[in-house]
Amino acid sequence: MRRLFLIALLLTAGTALLGLAPDAAAELTAAEQAEVAAAATSGIGTLGKALGMGLIILGAGLGIGRIGSAAVESIARQPEAAGPIGTNMIIAAALVEGVTVIALILALIA
Repeated sequence: MRRLFLIALLLTAGTALLGLAPDAAAELTAAEQAEVAAAATSGIGTLGKALGMGLIILGAGLGIGRIGSAAVESIARQPEAAGPIGTNMIIAAALVEGVTVIALILALIA
């Protein structure tokens, strides 16, 4: 339970830091901004977005799979604790899904 709380805390802090990060494009010169814009509209930029989104989905799938696996194993060991274990599993999966959706939206915007 403590590990789940720490993971949730780290994910929340990480998403908060994403909103506070300075804009890196503001520090680029006009020529560098033009190069970044050209790369973003070329196939390389699209390929980078696709790979990033694929990694996001892969990580979320593996994370939720591990959450479910651990929950089923815990319920098998202690069937009387199935209710709280299931509740914690759903909360953890929802946190992972939330971070995944935010990451996909940021990948689409970038």
